[in-house]
Amino acid sequence: MTSKLVGVFRGSTLLRSLAIVLVAGVVLIVVTDSVSSYRNLQIAYGAYYFCVLAGLTVLAGASGQISLGQGAFMAVGGYTFAKLNASPVGWSVFPSLSGAVAASILIGIPVGVAASRLRGPYLAGATLAFAVGLPALADKFPAFFGGENGLIVNPPIAPPWLGANFQLERWEAWVACAGALVVVFVLYNLTHSAVGRSWRAVRDGEIAASLSGLRVGRQQALAFTISASCAGLGGGLLAAVTQVASPGAFPLQLSLTLLAGVVIGGLGSLAGAVWGAALLVFLPNWTTDIAGSFSLSSNVSHNLPIAVYGLVLIVAMLVWPSGIQGGVRVIKRGAGSAIRSRRGRGSAEPATAASEATEPIADEEMNASHP
Repeated sequence: MTSKLVGVFRGSTLLRSLAIVLVAGVVLIVVTDSVSSYRNLQIAYGAYYFCVLAGLTVLAGASGQISLGQGAFMAVGGYTFAKLNASPVGWSVFPSLSGAVAASILIGIPVGVAASRLRGPYLAGATLAFAVGLPALADKFPAFFGGENGLIVNPPIAPPWLGANFQLERWEAWVACAGALVVVFVLYNLTHSAVGRSWRAVRDGEIAASLSGLRVGRQQALAFTISASCAGLGGGLLAAVTQVASPGAFPLQLSLTLLAGVVIGGLGSLAGAVWGAALLVFLPNWTTDIAGSFSLSSNVSHNLPIAVYGLVLIVAMLVWPSGIQGGVRVIKRGAGSAIRSRRGRGSAEPATAASEATEPIADEEMNASHP
């Protein structure tokens, strides 16, 4: 009976994804309850970064498209959240986040259709122009978007049943982590379904995929739109956590660091997006400490994170070409091989003693029984 349940669990992508989400949710609740308010804010930052990186790693790793415009889709989600959350609309946090995702999908569909007709540097250049141009609309329509100052967002209020003394930072971490878990559930099921197999077929060979009956442009546009929706959710969560949506929150540097984070973490892997999000959260703090300890000027300290990102990217590509998660897989395989070889040597000792007591065994049989 137990073996049948294990078999059903292993064969069901839906059950595996539910188990991952439930376990991760319990762990996050326990962690946010035991850390300080500052650490809860860092968890919230990591959660909305993860949403964006998870969509980008599926886009680049599964469908083979490169996008430098994720910061622009974050701006779409952030400004949509701010407009829906403020008066006169006055929606609460979760309906506002849904609206941010919907707006990102509406913008992502035509951009994705256009991107499906571009390849290589042309695609990167088009998405880069999108990342530069879209946030600049705030200056063109200051009455609607707030200009350089942006839009102020009301802090998300925890429900009354959590208690009057429930920390704001902890609730923000819960909201951001809930969005991240939704992304995990959706993307895990998509990448392990026929849709994910179609994306990988298009990535590996567009001509072969087309000859097998797949509509390459449609699959690429779908992957781009889903990635845009994840970025929109991340932008909405950013606005909810920081309580502001402004052009300064979505610079060109953001899109570049997002791409660097997903490459360093590991393309095509949701676990790699976790590593990339952790890097985006902690690396600026480390560079700030380094700049302070060496008394560097403000210009140097401002550009130091980009230099460190580039250095980490170069080192990661030299040491682990498949990213941090790829390196973790290599270490796990090496450790597993060492454990299996040690167990094999341990089981070989009694067999050797028994063979000496009876009759010798041929070398071929030893090699067959102990690979």
